[in-house]
Amino acid sequence: MHLPPHLRERCDFSTLTMESGSFIEDDLRTQCPDMLYSVQTNSGKGYIYTVVEHQSRSEKLMAFRLLRYSVAAMQRHLEQGNDSLPVVIPLLFYHGTTSPYPYSTQWLDCFADPELAATVYQQAFPLVDITTIPDEEILTHRRVALLQLVQKHIRTRDMLELAVELANLIETWQYSKEQCRSLLYYIAQAGNTIDGEGFIRTLAEKAPTYREDFMTIAEQLEAKGREKGKHEGYQLGRQDANKELAKQLLADGVERRNIKRYTGLSDAELDKL
Repeated sequence: MHLPPHLRERCDFSTLTMESGSFIEDDLRTQCPDMLYSVQTNSGKGYIYTVVEHQSRSEKLMAFRLLRYSVAAMQRHLEQGNDSLPVVIPLLFYHGTTSPYPYSTQWLDCFADPELAATVYQQAFPLVDITTIPDEEILTHRRVALLQLVQKHIRTRDMLELAVELANLIETWQYSKEQCRSLLYYIAQAGNTIDGEGFIRTLAEKAPTYREDFMTIAEQLEAKGREKGKHEGYQLGRQDANKELAKQLLADGVERRNIKRYTGLSDAELDKL
């Protein structure tokens, strides 16, 4: 009765189902919507949810609260395995003493500047697709060019190919030692190069102001790599020793539950032995 006609005609009411309202986030837990219904649409696959909120008093920002309920319902819909958002219709059922209801139910009116908010939330959000911006344009982006250039190519190119350009940017814009250190650690972790030593050496040669810092960082990375290798080797050796012990215990007829406790091996690993 109360849904706008253009929405009502899209609903297949034979599929009307009452849903749980327990999806509301913690800070709204004491203000759960009174009802949540779902129906399938009558034109292909899809769901329409209706959030029904009963209010005996007016609230200036009620439209925003209804929006939060709606977004929570959308999130729960996705968590159920769906890959597209449902339309969620907030419906406010008001029976207070002030009549008529004194506040707008358009959520954009909750902003101090509704017209400005509309220019943000009624169109596509801005997109900075760094993968499509030419390198020549990125190099004109002043201090942020270094970060953008690295992030554009971090997973697709050998960082050694970019070493000269990166060094020139570092030398030109005089980044702090902390920024340079973070950049090199990021490249070491997420990037790739066939010649890590050559990459650092090129940076040191082309950015002489940072030569000492780069060489120190290179030594730290090398030491960290050796330590990681030692740890991985120790773990592999320990696993091999546990397997040999398990073989001997199995041969001696020791119960499996005890072998698992002594060696830390799983049933599947014992089966392979």
